[in-house]
Amino acid sequence: MLKIEHLTKRYGEKKAVDDLCLHIAPGEICGFIGHNGAGKTTTLKSVVGILQFDEGEITIDGLSIRREPLSCKRKIAYIPDNPDLYNYMTGIQYLNFIADIFAVPAAERERRIHAVSDAFSLTDDLAQSISAYSHGMKQKLAIVGAWLHEPRLILMDEPFVGLDPRASHHLKEMMREFCDRGGAIFFSTHVLEVAEKLCDQVAIIRGGRLVRSGSMEEVRGDESLEEVFLELED
Repeated sequence: MLKIEHLTKRYGEKKAVDDLCLHIAPGEICGFIGHNGAGKTTTLKSVVGILQFDEGEITIDGLSIRREPLSCKRKIAYIPDNPDLYNYMTGIQYLNFIADIFAVPAAERERRIHAVSDAFSLTDDLAQSISAYSHGMKQKLAIVGAWLHEPRLILMDEPFVGLDPRASHHLKEMMREFCDRGGAIFFSTHVLEVAEKLCDQVAIIRGGRLVRSGSMEEVRGDESLEEVFLELED
């Protein structure tokens, strides 16, 4: 589903991402772990086409993000670490805007909006202006929007930040169900306990370079994911 081959991204003389290779198959959840500034957000933004990269290739469902960016973006959804939504819109206006972009039929969009927003107890707030939303409500709205067009690949940057325990539980269930239906998810997180329980694969990045990746069992061995991560950081 997602193939990152020898990705390199420079900012001046600094390599924010250095020769990174990672493959995520349909049905897999991959957790992306590293300290602040390790290159996680740069990698995610390169995958979704927000950042141009210097070397390497990224393909999504067999399509190149360089050569076929629009076709790739039809297949993906992206939730940044701080969703930048349109504050002048109401919640439902924003979701209809997203649905229009991806040509989701009116009857189908209504069903999908209510199914996901009900799970997050957000339905009653969709008529409000987004400017009145808390950070957690904006995060929930971004999640509803990401699932709305039924993408093939979902990318998320610290998606659990700002969510209450019930919303976090629902998101974890949605992620697993999405991948069980053949989708794939690539997300960064500092919550190692969540990654350990939820992910099929894990990739650990340090100083822009991938230092460990593979199945959770391969990476963790007989240790906890936290112990492995701290050992690699020493």
